[in-house]
Amino acid sequence: MTDLGLVASSCGGLDLRFTAELAKPAAARGWRLAVTLTPTAHRWLDTTGGLAELQATTDLPVRSASRLPGEPRPHPDPRVFLFAPASANSIAKLALGIADNQALTLLGDVLGAPGITIVVAYQIQPTRAHHPAWQRHLDTLAGAGVRLHQLDPSRPWSEPLDLLPAP
Repeated sequence: MTDLGLVASSCGGLDLRFTAELAKPAAARGWRLAVTLTPTAHRWLDTTGGLAELQATTDLPVRSASRLPGEPRPHPDPRVFLFAPASANSIAKLALGIADNQALTLLGDVLGAPGITIVVAYQIQPTRAHHPAWQRHLDTLAGAGVRLHQLDPSRPWSEPLDLLPAP
């Protein structure tokens, strides 16, 4: 079984769609999920009761915090990552190299590395596209080899799974 680094930030629909439309379908395709959430995404899922259902999709712990020195590594080193949903804030931080939480540290450590596949499926407000820095952030990520996909609220969140290599 091949490991998939499944990363999520807090976006509308996370509590209802992340496990049902991303985690479970990815596991059904044969991926072993190494899930890392931003702290806010973790809090959302914990508050809405979705964390236990997400945890049931993997034999690895669902992470949101970094480990302490001397603690064992809770996840393997995946060669494939899916960051979905990715918020505009997380896209900007990733493009700028800001790693202020475990999810962005994980992705920042492998961004642009040879042999690593990263798919980023983002969800933004339509007005965000007009921000002068937005396109530069997307261009930076694409220039690093990231496959980008904009999530459409009216379409299944499972669509970016088709951008991943076969497990």
